[in-house]
Amino acid sequence: VQLQASGGGLVQPGDSLRLTCATSGITLDYYAIGWFRQAPGKEREFVAAIAWGGDYTIYAVSVKGRFTISRDNAKNTVDLQMNSLKPEDTAMYYCAADLVGHPQVARRVLGEYDYWGQGTQVTVSS
Repeated sequence: VQLQASGGGLVQPGDSLRLTCATSGITLDYYAIGWFRQAPGKEREFVAAIAWGGDYTIYAVSVKGRFTISRDNAKNTVDLQMNSLKPEDTAMYYCAADLVGHPQVARRVLGEYDYWGQGTQVTVSS
């Protein structure tokens, strides 16, 4: 099982980025997908998650209204559209897969996730 996060980069405040999590070895059916981030010296934190049914999403308060998570189960990908980026969004971003039994469940807790990808770096700086 592999999750591959991509799309990070160096941008200015107010810019946008779109991260993609591509999976292999699993089908996204039955897996909620979450995005987490970790800044230097800080703990990894929840950013957003989407249920495998696709209709239920949850966000951290700090990104709600700026970030949008979406998924394409046919392509085995989950995207995180990040708009109005701020310097405090600077972090390594990780995607993770959570095997859940209900199509409208998505969770915030790191320990619930079964598989993790390597991160992609997002740096927001002027």
